[in-house]
Amino acid sequence: MLGVSLGVLILIVALSVINGSITTMRGEALKSVPHVTIAGEDLENNWSQQVVNLTLIPEVEAAAPYLEGEAALRYQGSNQFVRLRGVVPALEAAVVENPGRRYRELLEVLAQTENGIVLGTQLAAALGIYTSAEVSATALGSLLQRSLSDAQGFRVIGFADFGIYGNNNIALINLQAAQELFTNDAGIDLQLRLKVNDVFRAEEIARNIFPGLDESSIVPWSEAQANLFNALNMEKILTSFMLLMIVIIGAVNIISTLVMVVSDKSADIAILRTMGASRTNIMKIFVLQGMIAGIFGTLVGAILGIFLANYITELSLILERLINSILDDGNIYFISHLQTQINFAEVLLVCSAALVISFLATLYPAYRASKIQPAEVLRYE
Repeated sequence: MLGVSLGVLILIVALSVINGSITTMRGEALKSVPHVTIAGEDLENNWSQQVVNLTLIPEVEAAAPYLEGEAALRYQGSNQFVRLRGVVPALEAAVVENPGRRYRELLEVLAQTENGIVLGTQLAAALGIYTSAEVSATALGSLLQRSLSDAQGFRVIGFADFGIYGNNNIALINLQAAQELFTNDAGIDLQLRLKVNDVFRAEEIARNIFPGLDESSIVPWSEAQANLFNALNMEKILTSFMLLMIVIIGAVNIISTLVMVVSDKSADIAILRTMGASRTNIMKIFVLQGMIAGIFGTLVGAILGIFLANYITELSLILERLINSILDDGNIYFISHLQTQINFAEVLLVCSAALVISFLATLYPAYRASKIQPAEVLRYE
């Protein structure tokens, strides 16, 4: 029972921690990546009407145009290749999940600055820019054609948080300036960014709105960040599989315990058989005995796992303070900002798997008990 409890507990806590990490990383990614991106040949001329029409749809919370291309930023001899994104500041603030007030203030300043540029914090540090400065931007197409005369100057108006995955290579400029900069770059067309009311149905919502577009024209956030989230989901599956081994070890203990009981109670089983008990009745007895351990083990593990997953940060802080108070000059720190998210569907799945494994573990001992021959056992009694 303790083996099954430990396996269920650790599995629930581990899945909750991974879910919390995925949620945190999703939030960081959505600071610069929209819920869904729409591309189309006719967006260049009528994007304003498209934005108005889209905002009338209940499932769409916001829409904004943007144009993005590769460019080289230069500042006092330092060069960085970036994704230069042209936006309409008045619409951009509503289309991405960036809760920072500073981000919205920078967009307001950008709207009033014709040649303004907003840099990601890490990008600004890489260029050595810590205050307002003048930078030059050259589109990648112009660089490949060795046409350096197409460079445009921009004034840095501030630094924004574009999330963990955007701070080092994203810069914002006004849409009109981006259109001028990337005029000679083929394949860089204006697109629409949508924010929908259900981030997990982003692609489905977009396809319902634009049924005539092909698959390559609709890019949801999960596809834009596919490498990251596929790796996280694979890690989650492998971790769950490894931790499920603890439950299987607990089930092996159930097998060994029942086999010993069958050996010890052979005479009692033989007497029951002579009194009229069928083989099925004998199997039910041992299945029930094993399932009691499995059910109680799963129940205790689930309760403790949910409790620990809910209060793991608080418990780690208590343990941290306790150890530092005992040890002289203690300087031990746990992860106090660890985020967990309990998915009760996964908790149910873990408990179901533990119960199935426990049930399977009872079959072999129960089968052995049902095969006992009363005459053989009671011959020497």
